[in-house]
Amino acid sequence: MTTDLTATPLVTLEDGVLTIPISLEGRGNSLDSDAVTQAGTALSALLAGEIDAGAILLVGLGRNFCAGGNVPGFAAAEDRSEHVRELADRLHGVVRDLERAPVPVVAAVAGWAAGAGLSLALAADFSVGGPDTRLLAAYPGIGLSPDGGMSWRLPRAIGPAAARAFILGNEPMDGARAHGIGMITTFTEGDVCTTARELAVRLAAGPRASYAATKELLRRSEERTLAQQLDAERDSIAALAVSPDGIEGVDAFVAKRSPRFGGA
Repeated sequence: MTTDLTATPLVTLEDGVLTIPISLEGRGNSLDSDAVTQAGTALSALLAGEIDAGAILLVGLGRNFCAGGNVPGFAAAEDRSEHVRELADRLHGVVRDLERAPVPVVAAVAGWAAGAGLSLALAADFSVGGPDTRLLAAYPGIGLSPDGGMSWRLPRAIGPAAARAFILGNEPMDGARAHGIGMITTFTEGDVCTTARELAVRLAAGPRASYAATKELLRRSEERTLAQQLDAERDSIAALAVSPDGIEGVDAFVAKRSPRFGGA
């Protein structure tokens, strides 16, 4: 397996964690077009087995995670519809790849996560926020509708009625409240980015085959009956029982020691 990030200088790989910025300092940490392109390139390489990472960490390179789309860029476009459509297509490619990623995805939701930024936070398996975290739908404020999967993920996270009220009402929500209703998975009084990275590093050292199988089961659960899902669970756990990490995990449990997973 080769790991070559020369085409994606914003993306880094350290301690098994593929760190992907989605916004840069300046413009209030709005969604950066180049960052989105590099995110898509790096995720495609990960899915193709060209990058050896055990977790993905989404970050903003500034005070905020991501304050949404570059609205002045929308206004300046010669064809606003085509411009926004193209941006949404590229963003949605990243969201699809995050959904397909076989490793855990962590979002460091520091500061504001608005619009597409919130959609990306919702796309993560783990989202870490703190007292300074602020979430906002943002779309009604500029007369637009959600993208990035917000209208699909948010009702599943907090329920249809609460999702409607949050998006249509367009009022900001603080991190503590968001954690209380399930919009973010982890709340910390410490530094959000540090906590998120520590979580990502811990996950990267875990059983990758188990993570991949679990994520696949969860992805497919909504399209299957219970009987079908039970069959899939049976086949999955039986296969993992003879995988290197499955053998190590069971043997370590019996020996009362910590497992040493190899990522196989």
